[in-house]
Amino acid sequence: MSGLWADVIGWFGDASRWSVSDPSGIGYRVIEHLTVSTVAMLIAIALAIPTALVLAHHRRAEAIASAIVNLGRAVPSFGLIVVFWLVATYIPTVSPRFWPLVGALVALAIPPVFTNTYTSVRDVDADIVEAARGMGATEHAVMFRTELPLASPVIVAGVRLAYVQVIATTAIGAIVTNGGGLGRYIVDGFAIGRAGHAMVVSGALLLGVLTLAADRVLAAAEVLVVPTPLREISTVRVEGVTGAAG
Repeated sequence: MSGLWADVIGWFGDASRWSVSDPSGIGYRVIEHLTVSTVAMLIAIALAIPTALVLAHHRRAEAIASAIVNLGRAVPSFGLIVVFWLVATYIPTVSPRFWPLVGALVALAIPPVFTNTYTSVRDVDADIVEAARGMGATEHAVMFRTELPLASPVIVAGVRLAYVQVIATTAIGAIVTNGGGLGRYIVDGFAIGRAGHAMVVSGALLLGVLTLAADRVLAAAEVLVVPTPLREISTVRVEGVTGAAG
């Protein structure tokens, strides 16, 4: 076992290993990993938050919201990646390396983001909403100036939860596509056999560090984005809703 850890240290100690231009370099793979994860997350946010906000404001689509959560739990991420990859192989203009993985990750990220947004907006105190209307606010203003700010702690928590899941899942893409970011080290290491065990362990360590780092960065961003009074008021709701969405 000590020999394995010595090999891991040696693997990290190779100066060329940290290149950002060589596809085998850690810097290159981290950038690739974050690019895929971030693109997928931004698409999921653009699709889920506005839709959930409008539906929750009008108190509609309770069944749809529940179905989205259940679907997100039922469909395995690996299966989604395979399906998107197969579809991409029949479309000459679509890269089977990048977009199938992004599409699968979008499908993975939408349920927690949609659910947290829908639930938090729906649960905004009805008296506050009616007070805003009574002061002459339009429905658009009620949504964006009353409901959205009050729901922001739970929404941001949902985004944080989804992004961490997406970063962890991006590695699976290396099994199907030639991408996968840091997952490439794990897949290639297993393919080599015993000689690749150090690469497998190193890839797993890098993935764990990147996931934890992303969670800490998003936690810090959450403090900056969400006002302190709202964070304190919504602590219980954030824990409850994200727990249900996960």
